[in-house]
Amino acid sequence: MPFMEKPCAPASEKNREPILEVLRDHFGDRRAVLEIGSGTGQHAIFFAARLPHLIWQTSDRAENLPGIKAWLDEAALANTPPALELDVTGAWPAGRYDAVFSANTLHIMPWAVVERLFAGLADVLADQAKVAIYGPFNYGGRFTSESNAAFDLRLRESAPHQGIRDFEKVNGLAEMAGLELVEDRAMPSNNRCVVWQKFGADQGFAVRRN
Repeated sequence: MPFMEKPCAPASEKNREPILEVLRDHFGDRRAVLEIGSGTGQHAIFFAARLPHLIWQTSDRAENLPGIKAWLDEAALANTPPALELDVTGAWPAGRYDAVFSANTLHIMPWAVVERLFAGLADVLADQAKVAIYGPFNYGGRFTSESNAAFDLRLRESAPHQGIRDFEKVNGLAEMAGLELVEDRAMPSNNRCVVWQKFGADQGFAVRRN
């Protein structure tokens, strides 16, 4: 049976190498990653091929699953099981993961859904799990660049519920979910990759920002 025409997100090919460097640093000792909002599936096959020690579990809303399947089927990697249907406002997967990754999702979701995403992490995170989120953020209520301000305007014109999120508010959600910030790394095109970890009550941590 021929493959369906695969969806393509050009941005994923531009940002995948810098993201991979973050994942090498933070997911090198992980075993199973849940990717939330896998989109086209392009990130999944790129990262899974270069991080073969990880089981890379894709997930997304039902309408995106056929496209993800097309990419996974073509790549035929041993560490990419079939994508899971996941709407973060509904039921979450039954398993536990020691890593979670999501790219370019928070500014697309309504804020109430961002809140549900972080609240839902408690059901899937194993002890000491790490969470890496890639995308644009505001700091101190301000845009970090003119291009981000223009991007935010386009988002809100497209759908009023969209928009670049404030780092401080997102970090507050992470803290309520039992996560502590371990790195906030600058990325190309005025994006960030923010990494949190689920620590026990007696374990310390050090934040890296660059």
